[in-house]
Amino acid sequence: MGNADLTPTLSSPSEAAKARALALSASIETAQAISEWESREVDDDREGIQPNDRVLLIIEDDAAFAQVLLDLARRHDFKGIVASRAEAALRLARDRKVDAITLDLRLPDRDGWVVLDRLKHDPKTRHIPVHIISVDEGEHRGRKQGALAFVHKPASQEALEASLGRIKTFVERPMRQLLVVEPNAEQRKKTIALIGNTDVETEAAATGKEALEVLRKRPFDCLVLDPTLPDMTGFELIEKIKKDLALKDLPIVVYSGKDFSKKEESEIRRVAESVVVMSAKSPEQLLDETALFLHRVEGNLPEPKRRAIEKLRSTDDTLASRKVLIVDDDVRNIFALTTVLERHGISVVFAENGKDGIAQLKKAPDIEAVMMDVMMPEMDGYETMRTIRKIAKFKKLPIIALTAKAMKGDREKCIEAGASDYIAKPVDAEQLLSLLRVWLYR
Repeated sequence: MGNADLTPTLSSPSEAAKARALALSASIETAQAISEWESREVDDDREGIQPNDRVLLIIEDDAAFAQVLLDLARRHDFKGIVASRAEAALRLARDRKVDAITLDLRLPDRDGWVVLDRLKHDPKTRHIPVHIISVDEGEHRGRKQGALAFVHKPASQEALEASLGRIKTFVERPMRQLLVVEPNAEQRKKTIALIGNTDVETEAAATGKEALEVLRKRPFDCLVLDPTLPDMTGFELIEKIKKDLALKDLPIVVYSGKDFSKKEESEIRRVAESVVVMSAKSPEQLLDETALFLHRVEGNLPEPKRRAIEKLRSTDDTLASRKVLIVDDDVRNIFALTTVLERHGISVVFAENGKDGIAQLKKAPDIEAVMMDVMMPEMDGYETMRTIRKIAKFKKLPIIALTAKAMKGDREKCIEAGASDYIAKPVDAEQLLSLLRVWLYR
């Protein structure tokens, strides 16, 4: 969907032309604002990058620390590009040939979790290995969302050296390593055929004991596991893997040729609290989950596999069946936003002013997030958000503010009024969905 002007079709050519002109004007202003924000305090290598260079994108707003990472990158034979703002970083990741990324979670214009979510939901950037380097907690969450590693700040020189060394080793290794643990020989062949390609080297094991022996011999990037093994359950195998420090970061995708039982679903949820475990309920989902953890370039996959992944992503389990309130005095905006959200299985209720929005919240306690236009007559969005936050049960309710355009100070003003985050109009549909995924996760 990309950059979507969420303006519905208008009734006359002149109105449509005017709407396009306004959208273009807003887009230009947004681009100019981002350009102004992205003051380059660090003299990076973006102007001298050659076609065969390895490139590290450093997303970090602390200029001194960004310089440290840039120097380390150069020592490990990378050219470095530094971005201090989320929007500039996402643009660079899409437009440049980037081999790896370091990501700080605290950025001045956008939550770093949103940046990671957008990187991992964009086919052009999903394969890029991301190392989170942040003072925030969230290693388990980051790994589940596809980050390759997590380094806590303040980080020692040795930890940073090790991180850059790991990045270099990973990007220079052409083959990804996959272990399939499946007792049924026929199903094992199907799984290997489904995932396999010239960029993946697959090894197979039929029992838990065999799997542990193979895992202790050499490292793997991902493990596909059938929960019904002959010598132990798949979950007993996961517990053994969890206790081995050398294997604790191994992503595991639980997959079976049949539907999971309620007991198996419960076990998956339990182990997923401490180990990076995902469940795949279809061949397409298995292909998608393993592609994430193997950091595969989707453009290099055979056409049928690319189509299968694209079809799967037309629905989003994270968003399906969630309930969102839109508060906006412009019915056209409500219609356009509702169209996007309902396409992803989200249930939408709306209000055309702040007072009605508060009444809707009190009437429907199952609302899980609010999208709040800040420019409304009588009771504007800022006052509405402040009022909502005074109600105890809505203290932590995700509220995403809708602002007229991305200008300096917008985020701070919205956060001060009680917003969880904000998005500028014309609304980028992918960014909107990313914000909802991140805040509904919390």
